[in-house]
Amino acid sequence: QVPYQPSSPRQVANALALLRGRAGKTVDLGSGDGRLVLEAHRQGLRPALGYELNPWLLCLANYHAWKAGYHGKVSFLKKDLWKVNLSDCHNVIVFLAPSVKPPLATKLLAELPDDARVVAGRFPFPSWTPSSTLGQGLEQVWAYDMKDVRREAQGSAQESRV
Repeated sequence: QVPYQPSSPRQVANALALLRGRAGKTVDLGSGDGRLVLEAHRQGLRPALGYELNPWLLCLANYHAWKAGYHGKVSFLKKDLWKVNLSDCHNVIVFLAPSVKPPLATKLLAELPDDARVVAGRFPFPSWTPSSTLGQGLEQVWAYDMKDVRREAQGSAQESRV
């Protein structure tokens, strides 16, 4: 239950800049009207898909895909992000509320491959150290490389045992 707030053009550009040069499946969790998925596809990240529960936003996302000439090339699925398996995702975009981040961090740590990168917009993951960031204020985005996040989490776990 996260309120819909569309990403600004600068937020979209910043998020995709942190994924530039990467390959593999790209997903947007809570994809809204689809603008991040469409830009990911436009920049060569394929396959690109979004998970969204709001049927009106799914309809809008599919309309935007059709209008952009990407119908059948990108996917928007009505699925609960807590129930999808993300183990084959290499690029994950997350523009969600701060309250969702801690439980989502647990899910991403459990499911994503080591070479995956997570890009968060609006709010960082509170317990993770970003590999890089871009932008200022509301336009800021944070990138997290799962290999580094896991290494840091293992180090913290070992310290707490000592």
